Amino acid sequence: MTDLTHDVIELEQDHLLQTYKRAPFVLTHGEGVTLYDSDGNAYLDFVAGIAVNIFGYGDAQLSQAIQKAATGLIHTSNLYHTAPHAELATLLCEKSFADRVFFSNSGAEANEGAVKIARKKAYDKGLTDKIEVVCFTHAFHGRTMGTLALTPKEKYQKPFKPLMPGAVVAEYNDIESAKAAINEKTAAVIIEPVQGEGGIHAATPEFLRALRELCDQYDAVLIFDEIQCGMGRTGTLWAHEASGVTPDIMTLAKPLAGGLPVGAILMTEEVASHMHPGDHGSTFAGGPLVTSVAKTVLERVSQPEFLAHVTEVGDYLAERLSEINSPLISEVRGRGLMVGLELTVDVGPLVTEGYKNGLLLVNAGENVLRFVPPLVMEKEHIDTLVDKLTLMLGEMKNA
Repeated sequence: MTDLTHDVIELEQDHLLQTYKRAPFVLTHGEGVTLYDSDGNAYLDFVAGIAVNIFGYGDAQLSQAIQKAATGLIHTSNLYHTAPHAELATLLCEKSFADRVFFSNSGAEANEGAVKIARKKAYDKGLTDKIEVVCFTHAFHGRTMGTLALTPKEKYQKPFKPLMPGAVVAEYNDIESAKAAINEKTAAVIIEPVQGEGGIHAATPEFLRALRELCDQYDAVLIFDEIQCGMGRTGTLWAHEASGVTPDIMTLAKPLAGGLPVGAILMTEEVASHMHPGDHGSTFAGGPLVTSVAKTVLERVSQPEFLAHVTEVGDYLAERLSEINSPLISEVRGRGLMVGLELTVDVGPLVTEGYKNGLLLVNAGENVLRFVPPLVMEKEHIDTLVDKLTLMLGEMKNA
């Protein structure tokens, strides 16, 4: 361990709030889909900053977009017009079902805003008891007090109760459970078309269609949280495209600006018409620098050839993982470059072992390895992963 590594880790432990269990090294730079630490070690990255760095590292086009944007305005607040946020909003609407966009700084903020918009719609109609928001088992929608109520995991929620009232939990992919949960008091239903933190589970088209019908029946707002599964991650621009179901609101964040912090709430005009000046706001959201970069990212990700690459390499990843002969593997699932490898044991030791083998891995729950690499990953990188993972699983079994 170099002095730099030691000093940085010591500073972190002395001065940062200890809410993260960080890896025992200091990352310094990256190239392509590989990251390097201050001790000179290289790591093939299957985390991508938790599904954020979709172009990997040192990407020339992204770097140029950031440098160009940085020569202009960085921040003005939302009291004034600037071109980038209007242009990005226009592009998002053109490439989705949406008529209007509200920008935020993160995914949790986007989901908070979506819930506010849904409740405002009910309030405008005089339905003051229509405040319930239906979410689903294993969901992850954020850690703020509102979104935490919609993230039904006891260890996340328990220390911070009471949370936002009105959260109702139904079973994911269970139509009868949804029918029992959604009624006249439901203001919104929020769901990830493909769950990330919850273990890489995809909602069936039949389930999403049932939710659409129930929301129409009870005049509830259907919210698709595509913060992790959107922006090309599953091989289509939006994960819900595979179902043919259209939401009233869709939330985005993670990769939207290629690593810069931004979130977005996309919505229909019918929903948007209930929001007026003063109903919601954010000082930093939609700033000219970040939205300028996000526009470049969206233009590139939405290209058919880019999405075709994600599908091809994603299929190859699932195929190669399925070829690993290990009794510790129980299932491979996912879509595009969002794949889960479920094991019969805790994957924590495997993540740690990955560091020693030059791999950055991340879990999704206790027994699922989540693969959400840069979308520019190639098949040769998948081969390297599978070779190393096969050896690691063999050693784990023998141990």
